[in-house]
Amino acid sequence: MDILRRGAALFDEVILAAGDNPAKRYRFDLATRLDLLREVTAELPNVRVDHFQGLLIHYCREVEAGVILRGLRGARDFEFEFQIGQANRDMAPEIDSVFLLSDPEQLFVSSSLIKEIHDYGGDVSAYVPAPVLRALRGDAA
Repeated sequence: MDILRRGAALFDEVILAAGDNPAKRYRFDLATRLDLLREVTAELPNVRVDHFQGLLIHYCREVEAGVILRGLRGARDFEFEFQIGQANRDMAPEIDSVFLLSDPEQLFVSSSLIKEIHDYGGDVSAYVPAPVLRALRGDAA
């Protein structure tokens, strides 16, 4: 959310595009993920939630986005994002990648870590927005 809020302050419009990769195992189905994303971004009027399948750069071309905004937590993220950014630049030189540094308090947080903590009964309330926490707990909205 930190990267998204900061991106929304930098750009006129931000599209939060959820990937739908059949090879990945998601905690929630696509419809639920999109509903949660819409709920947690409702306070950001210039953020639109959408989804895509396939390559992100193909989606960017489809919606005429000229920038891919990504967050960096540390050196491992940098190496991974650099590799993807270079491939994207090679395939779509008209689309730039912009990276924002994560809030230092969130450097260690990842979706994998949150899933593991939650699966073992730990408290993830400090790491996810309230609607996501309710969904993880199976609570009604």
